[in-house]
Amino acid sequence: MPLDCAVTTPEQLVFEGAVESVTVPAADGEMGFLPRHAPLVSSLGFGELRVSSPDGGRQAFFVNGGFVQVVGNRVTVLAVEAQAMDDLDAESARTDLSELEGSPPQAGSDIEDRRKYSRALSVARARLRFSERG
Repeated sequence: MPLDCAVTTPEQLVFEGAVESVTVPAADGEMGFLPRHAPLVSSLGFGELRVSSPDGGRQAFFVNGGFVQVVGNRVTVLAVEAQAMDDLDAESARTDLSELEGSPPQAGSDIEDRRKYSRALSVARARLRFSERG
């Protein structure tokens, strides 16, 4: 009995289909889901979301922020940002990282600005790393 899985952002449905398993980057580590998983809601971090289809195929997506919900045999990923790994552009990711590295917070910036910058830098580095794998 496969899982129904949907990965969506505010702008688009990124993936929908029957899968054998789903692995998501939760805020505090990876979480995996198989059929008949207990109900759950969790926040997402950033990184690779993987789905394995019943025919043995695998798909990967880069996600950044949002939530995952498991109810019944359905996994719903509501992501702030989600993109198929095959669609990631290494050159664009490299440019984004370079621009970000060139504009660090000013000395004396408050801790919240530094925290946001640090997270954005981590996300940009992860996006580049994943785009270069493809």
